[in-house]
This record gives sequence, C-alpha cells and structure tokens, in this order.
Amino acid sequence: MANIMDRDNQPGREDEVRFELFMKHKPPTFTGGYNPEGDVNWIEEVEIIFEAMGCSEESKTTLGTYVLREE
Repeated sequence: MANIMDRDNQPGREDEVRFELFMKHKPPTFTGGYNPEGDVNWIEEVEIIFEAMGCSEESKTTLGTYVLREE
C-alpha cells in the first residue's frame, strides 16, 4: 500500500494520474460529422467528468482533445 501511495505522489505524475482518473470515467469519444444533438450531448457528458474531477482549463483542453477522433 505504501508503494502505491509513494508512486502516486511522485513529482511529474500528476498528469498521468489525472489521465488515468479521466479514463476511469469512460468518457465518450467524439467522432465528428454533422450531428448537432450528438455534439451537445458529448460536450455535456465530458463537462460532467471535468466538473467531478475539478479540472483546470488546461487539463480540460488536454483531456478533451484525447477523446476527439476524426471521421
């Protein structure tokens, strides 16, 4: 248990830990295309995750772009 806590408190791991937590929430993937209703739903779902995680604007940008996919 102590090893896990030490690992998670290492400097520079904040981004990795944040990403792992984000992915545990199973964010929806945005695949593009014309679907206004789907687009709004995607934004709302991702914003709920960001709010629950207390993300900064920088983290929102980094994590949000990860779940964007081209058509």
